[in-house]
Amino acid sequence: MGARFRSRKLSTMFRLISFFTYVHIDFRLSLLIGALLFPLLLNHRLFVMDTAEQNRVRSIKLWPPSQNTRQVLVDRIIKNLTTPSILSRRYGVLSKEEAEEEAKQIESSAFATANQLFEKEQDGDGKSSVELYAKTSSTLMVEAIKRGPKSKEEQEPLFETVTKNDQTLFDISKGDRSFLDAEKAKQLLKPLQEPGNKYDRICFSNTSFGVDAARVAVPILSSVKDQLKEVNLSDFIAGRPEEEALEVMSMFSSALDGSDLRYLCLSSNALGEKGVRAFSELLSSQNNLEELYLMNNGISEEAAKAVCELIPSTKKLKTLHFHNNMTGDEGAIAISELLKKSPILEDFRCSSTRVGSEGGVALSDAISKCTLLKKLDIRDNMFGVEAGLALSKAISVFTNLTEIHLSYLNLEDEGASVLLNALNNSGSPLEVVEMAGNDITVKSASSLAAFLISKRESLTKINLSENELKDEGSMVISKALEEEFPRLTEVDLSSNHIRRAGARVLAQAVVGKPGFKLLNINGNFLSDEGVEDVKEIFKNSPDLLGPLDENDPEGEEYNDEDGDGDDDDELESRLKGLDIKQEE
Repeated sequence: MGARFRSRKLSTMFRLISFFTYVHIDFRLSLLIGALLFPLLLNHRLFVMDTAEQNRVRSIKLWPPSQNTRQVLVDRIIKNLTTPSILSRRYGVLSKEEAEEEAKQIESSAFATANQLFEKEQDGDGKSSVELYAKTSSTLMVEAIKRGPKSKEEQEPLFETVTKNDQTLFDISKGDRSFLDAEKAKQLLKPLQEPGNKYDRICFSNTSFGVDAARVAVPILSSVKDQLKEVNLSDFIAGRPEEEALEVMSMFSSALDGSDLRYLCLSSNALGEKGVRAFSELLSSQNNLEELYLMNNGISEEAAKAVCELIPSTKKLKTLHFHNNMTGDEGAIAISELLKKSPILEDFRCSSTRVGSEGGVALSDAISKCTLLKKLDIRDNMFGVEAGLALSKAISVFTNLTEIHLSYLNLEDEGASVLLNALNNSGSPLEVVEMAGNDITVKSASSLAAFLISKRESLTKINLSENELKDEGSMVISKALEEEFPRLTEVDLSSNHIRRAGARVLAQAVVGKPGFKLLNINGNFLSDEGVEDVKEIFKNSPDLLGPLDENDPEGEEYNDEDGDGDDDDELESRLKGLDIKQEE
């Protein structure tokens, strides 16, 4: 019994020494942390042990800390945040209530971070987790000290009520992220319990719920679920261990089961397939969703299939966003089945989802069924030429498309030209077009110019950055831009290997347009003289010209057929011989 008692004492002492050792801050803050830890070291005496006892201690796991040890840390952080010190004279001393909230959040966040490390290294003794726990706690405490006490306004309950068009929003997402315990959740959600409240929209984003807080929220949500039309649960379990996060998601799902929502946002919760299925009760009860957001969720192939499996109907879906996931080709094929069942979809985003050619073809075929599409964002994937050709067939049927984001799809000239021709021939009133980072060269310039002219009445923004249009390509585009573009506000041809002549012609083409706001030609090969030329053209409206600080006067050498770039007048004269052929 005595040996076990001494071992527990020693284990706690190890944690404290690790805490003290891994505080890497300046001398004054070291004194501050020392003041925090020294009384604890006094309370946990050192014991002299024989060799056998030392061997037994080595087998003891140092993680997780006991609840008592965690509470001791919280108490000492509170004391430190409320005690006058060298730093408090500069940043201020926190009130006891504010310090208690900060201390709980600091310890909870540090514990969650360290516990995630321990789960990956379960065969270890937990030493690295203790070290991370200590280091994270100390770092967060110093940040809290430097933030100082909140103003009186900031200390008010962080919820907001907004009434608009007979809809009332209850929003607790304002301010810094808050780690809720049961008491704080009870206080914060009190308005939802008021008899006769009219809340039909709730936003719990940027507020981390633990199991205790979720237990408070569940009956409250259940009591108002029949009146809810919009639910935003994005980023509401941050910093929680996976097991706790999944339990909280399941509790919220059960509470909202049977609600008749029009809008549901579950973004930024690292769902994966486990998370999606934790929300199965909620998802499977939704037949009238109009907007669904699953962004930044680690949606893999399996998770995408789970989404398609659980949602019973998307016939009324108008907005579907899957941005920044790990969907891949197989996941994209699953999502394609969802698209085929969404006949009135207007806004589809599947950007940064690791979709390759096979998935791109599947998505493109499915998109063709969504004839009412207004916004399409599939940038930052690995479609390639084949998927670009498939997409061109899909978008040719659109007549309502106002925004299309096709950047970083590896389209190259072949895929880009076919897409541009399809957009040119479509009846869509396009306003925003982005095709950055697709290795587009002068070979596609004629198609680009014809497309621009065909949409000149509606276009507001054109982004062709990070391609290889060079001077000749930019001149073809400049000639097209000499036409009247009554709504054009922004042109981006940054990082296109453009030199002095191309930049000068482009600047002259847009500088006088009414309502124009920005020309971005940074990151090109402008000489100092070229920069001065462009600035001179914009001398009466310098705010319309973007920064030019990343231009490389040396640049890369063009091929021989492009010339050496020294004779700008000769290069500029080529413009006269370039025809822009409008597709019939």
